[in-house]
Amino acid sequence: MQFYLNGYAPGDPDIAKEALPDAVDVVVIGSGPAGALLAAQLSNFPHISTGLVERRGGALQVGQADGIACRTVEMFEAFGLGQKLMREAYWVNETVFWRPSKQDRSRIERTGRIQDTEDGLSEFPHLIVNQARLQQYLLDYMRMSPSRLEASYGMEFVTLKVEAEGEHPVVVTLRDVAKGSETTVRARYVVGCDGAHSRVREAIGAVPRGDFANHAWGVVDMLAVTDFPDIRLKAAIQSADEGNILLIPREGGYMVRLYVDLGDIDPNQREAFRGITQEQVLETARRVLHPYTLEVRSVVWFAVYQVGQRVTDRFDDVPADQVATRLPRVFIAGDACHTHSAKAGQGMNVSMQDAFNLGWKLASVLEGRAGPELLRTYNVERHAIAQRLIDFDKEWSKIMASPPKDPDHPELGGVDPQELQAYFVKSGRYTAGVATHYAPTTVLTAEADQQQLARGFTIGMRFHSAPVVRLADAKPVQLGHAARADGAWRLYAFADASGQRLRELMDFLADSPASPIRRFTPTGAEVDIDSVIDVRAVFQQGHLELKVEELPSILLPRKGCFGLIDYEKAYCPDLRNGPDIFDLRGIDRAQGAMVVVRPDQYVSNVLALDAHDALAAFFGRFLLDRRPAGPARHPA
Repeated sequence: MQFYLNGYAPGDPDIAKEALPDAVDVVVIGSGPAGALLAAQLSNFPHISTGLVERRGGALQVGQADGIACRTVEMFEAFGLGQKLMREAYWVNETVFWRPSKQDRSRIERTGRIQDTEDGLSEFPHLIVNQARLQQYLLDYMRMSPSRLEASYGMEFVTLKVEAEGEHPVVVTLRDVAKGSETTVRARYVVGCDGAHSRVREAIGAVPRGDFANHAWGVVDMLAVTDFPDIRLKAAIQSADEGNILLIPREGGYMVRLYVDLGDIDPNQREAFRGITQEQVLETARRVLHPYTLEVRSVVWFAVYQVGQRVTDRFDDVPADQVATRLPRVFIAGDACHTHSAKAGQGMNVSMQDAFNLGWKLASVLEGRAGPELLRTYNVERHAIAQRLIDFDKEWSKIMASPPKDPDHPELGGVDPQELQAYFVKSGRYTAGVATHYAPTTVLTAEADQQQLARGFTIGMRFHSAPVVRLADAKPVQLGHAARADGAWRLYAFADASGQRLRELMDFLADSPASPIRRFTPTGAEVDIDSVIDVRAVFQQGHLELKVEELPSILLPRKGCFGLIDYEKAYCPDLRNGPDIFDLRGIDRAQGAMVVVRPDQYVSNVLALDAHDALAAFFGRFLLDRRPAGPARHPA
């Protein structure tokens, strides 16, 4: 076997390390959670060329982040990876709370135990798994995708410039880390997923706003022997005088992570905390856990950091005073946009949600489904979410770092342990990742004029899945799992009592010249009818009461080069495994409802079944007419 002909390149020699092409559609800088997810999503589109650039010599081996919110698992299911995550991960089922003993404040005692995630919040649990493993799932996914996308390791971003004209107007300069040589790549779009010290952010002149909190924490992943009884439960531990610990069991049954409170930082010597050693952190942990013992047999990963909450002023390259006249070409995502503490487990999760929001929009523009104006919505939507995250994190970090109140000396302040537990319960939807709510500030989110027709599918929030039975094969499934990371919109039609309005809607979508499916789906044998708008119907009857052969034609679409029939478009309530979806999600049984869901699984609109014109007008706000008489492919 021969390799290194043109110089040493770190990593697996079995992986071909071909140079990036001179020009690509999208260059993604950084293969962390945000960059890997964005590249994985774009890899589903074989006509879109993507370059994933990573400064490290290979894939991450030891992860930093570990908490995976319920919402993130929902998103991973769109890639077919949800079950893989659940098989390997630690499931956070319950959380326990420890505080100083009333009899002896030098000792800790258990004071509370609660369910980690409220019933019905998601069909998936809160998980803990190594960030490196999560990223590897995404890297494997894109390697096996239609694009066969591989990361380019050992290449670091140097700078970029955006030219006024040209098909690939963004000129990116990259440096080979091993050789020191530089090269340029042209792109239509660039996305910086290169962390808190983002060079892409610097290149576009975006500025982080906010402060560092003067408080330090140490984090240790370890294999240890202890008599602490809740070592395999998530635990919030408050000691009287030695600080606090957030204990997170890790996957595999043996490893555990401790976030250890190291106290305040002198603002005049801000970097001094970096000299805190691993053994100092472990000694602090032992004092907090008194009277329990902690024998550390192996440290897997160790770091110290200060808590900081900052949000970048904008998430693309368009200054605020030019938004009306310029279209974005460069974006940032993840830690390049927002930094915060690790205790709420939001960093990696929110970063990947940034990427999921942006990925389908880039694909829509590059494939000619939507005009480039769509890309303005990324900054509007995700900047607001990041600011709300920082506001939450400030309050959460303050509570986690506060000492417990001393009942004998209430004048000293501190946090009552019951207050900590109550706040944990209150913030459960946020930490589960399901509190994101997009306001109707862009064309993608409608006003809630018809929300009463489907009260459980809140406009602007993620589509909350529910159990159903697939009509054609009587298989119990989750309705939300019909969504794939393929850039398609989903239109879920819930039948009215008589079924008449539903059939009229299906006829309109199939046959009317005003149908958004006919208007916005490209013509041609190679394009499936559901590639832009995927229609699904949920009937009120049980699956034994309906006949597949009597379904409207649009629910039995012919697809692919052989014109095969897709039988997976019609569903019925699953009364055996749970409540009726119409009751569970508050669907108006008399009138039925249409629920329009974005490619990133957020509800965009709720409409009456007979609101045909309103449905067409809604999609017309951002999709391009693809009928033969319509305009040609929009330049990206």
